[in-house]
Amino acid sequence: MAKTSPFENNIDRYEAWFENHASAYKSEIAAIRQVIPESKRGIEIGVGTGKFAGPFNIQFGVEPCLTAGIIAREKGINVCAGTGEALPVKSDFFDYALMVTTICFLDDIEKSFKEVKRILKQRGVFILGFVDLNTDLGREYEKFKEQNPFYRIATFYSTEQIINILNKTGFEVKRTLQTIFHHPDRMTEIEPFKDGSGKGAFVVISAEKR
Repeated sequence: MAKTSPFENNIDRYEAWFENHASAYKSEIAAIRQVIPESKRGIEIGVGTGKFAGPFNIQFGVEPCLTAGIIAREKGINVCAGTGEALPVKSDFFDYALMVTTICFLDDIEKSFKEVKRILKQRGVFILGFVDLNTDLGREYEKFKEQNPFYRIATFYSTEQIINILNKTGFEVKRTLQTIFHHPDRMTEIEPFKDGSGKGAFVVISAEKR
């Protein structure tokens, strides 16, 4: 069952996070931009209100939250109602798929990754952005998640766990990046991105369909 109620009931708070943490948001965008294929057909799964699809000119999205989907459509994104476990998309169609801060809300992460593989063309690229559980911020989110309307229903993963699931579901990891080396509440400028993981709270993985 899609975990949409926190977003339906707190969409203004969701939108406000990006405004109040602009440096963190722009740092995430900068890191993701390094692995987004140019001039290719992409889709964002868990497109939300279009905060990431917009900057990358992604025209297609899948989103289970009705309220968020309406906002994304107002931005010109073609949004289909659906979940990561059952994508309403035909097979072998997209060059790449983007999934940002979505994996922690999936009901079945392996099934979702297999669905992504299904809709990608041969050698298509799967790009993931997420908060790494094995960082200070990840551990803080996990420890206090009951106090957060969004994260109380979330399941956080480490980079190692995600890489293992990608390998298991038919992907080959090509690049791993990290950014956000300070707490988002205290960031005043865009932070750099670096290869690897373990220090930056926000990790980006680019994996290719085998």
